[in-house]
Amino acid sequence: MKLKQQLLVILFLVSTIIFAQQKEFTGDPDVTFESARKLAFDGQRKQAQDSLVMLLKKYPNYHDIRSFLASTYSWDGNYKLAKKEFLYVLENDPKNEAAWVAAINNELWSEAPFSALEMANKALAHFPNSEEILLVKAKAEENSQNPEDALKTVNSILSLNNNNVDAQNYKESLNQSLRFNAIGISSSVDLYSEVFDPMQFYTLKYSRLTKYGSIIAKGNFSRRFNDNGAQFEVDMYPKIAKGLYAYLNIGFSNSYLYPDVRFGAELHQSLPHSFEVSLGMRSLKYNETTNIYTGSVGWYTGNSYWSFRPYFTPGDSGTSTSGTLNYRKYSSDADNYFSIAAGIGFSPELYRFNFEGNEDAIINLESQKINFGYYFTSKSKQNAWGTQLGISHQEISFNPGNFFWVYSLGVSWELKFK
Repeated sequence: MKLKQQLLVILFLVSTIIFAQQKEFTGDPDVTFESARKLAFDGQRKQAQDSLVMLLKKYPNYHDIRSFLASTYSWDGNYKLAKKEFLYVLENDPKNEAAWVAAINNELWSEAPFSALEMANKALAHFPNSEEILLVKAKAEENSQNPEDALKTVNSILSLNNNNVDAQNYKESLNQSLRFNAIGISSSVDLYSEVFDPMQFYTLKYSRLTKYGSIIAKGNFSRRFNDNGAQFEVDMYPKIAKGLYAYLNIGFSNSYLYPDVRFGAELHQSLPHSFEVSLGMRSLKYNETTNIYTGSVGWYTGNSYWSFRPYFTPGDSGTSTSGTLNYRKYSSDADNYFSIAAGIGFSPELYRFNFEGNEDAIINLESQKINFGYYFTSKSKQNAWGTQLGISHQEISFNPGNFFWVYSLGVSWELKFK
């Protein structure tokens, strides 16, 4: 019986090999190619790739098959394997425009913009007026930190064909990215349920985006306790390495409404699966210096962003702990979104009043808050507006155990320009 079973297995294996050999050398390659394409577009790429590899054993110079196989590798993130197949096609068929475009895109997707730019220039030697090749060249230039060159390339496409919609849309996107400067103003008011008159806050800012990161200069002005005060501060976000950047802040004031000196520093690191973490501190100097230790955990999922930020403030009577959970729902881009934030606990960084020498007592105050925001831009993305609404339940510093309500309203506007 065992012998019979073994013979059946051997017979099955032999017949399978014979069938595979016949399948490899017979049939219509065009029909098989079309079937493989359908499999690939239906998400069955492994089966499609097996069929394409089989075809290439019989027809190694069927360049459309090899180019499509390379594209499937690229879709799967196998960029090196895709590049190998694309180079074979381009070395043997340099007049294959579609293969050039696909190969350049493969370099862009693999985050090799300089290689993509070199390949685009080689392709243009064969197709100097190709709108598709010029467009991927522009993308390579932008990704190589040369957006001005990218804009020139896009303009050359539009000089050839002013009706090229892809070039028109990409030009608008480039114009947005080339607006390195921005000025903005924001205004808010706090309305108190008891004790205090309304308090007004204003900020005028100028920001500049550089290749090293962004710099923001701000002038803050407030009217509180029937008095006026001003503060000047600078925020910087230097790039350190891929996925790693810092936040630095320094501020000064000669008004008792603000800390004499404000300092902040934090490191932000991107992680796999769309996570980001940070760790840093803030320092506020009033009559005494208060140090606050903070960090954050953020997660991007689809068009949504979640983040949690705790604050730890050491004092003589112990460490005060507070935290804020923030959610954003983006629409068209990062400047268009709805936000909601909820927090509990007291944080001196967000406190509206002077400590008046009571730092250790004040950091143990109880507080709960919820804030809503809606931010949107003009069609050209040059103007950005924001509206904010917040409600806080705050323990009174000079009357512990008793609380007041704070209702905050705010608006902001920003203009971006080159």
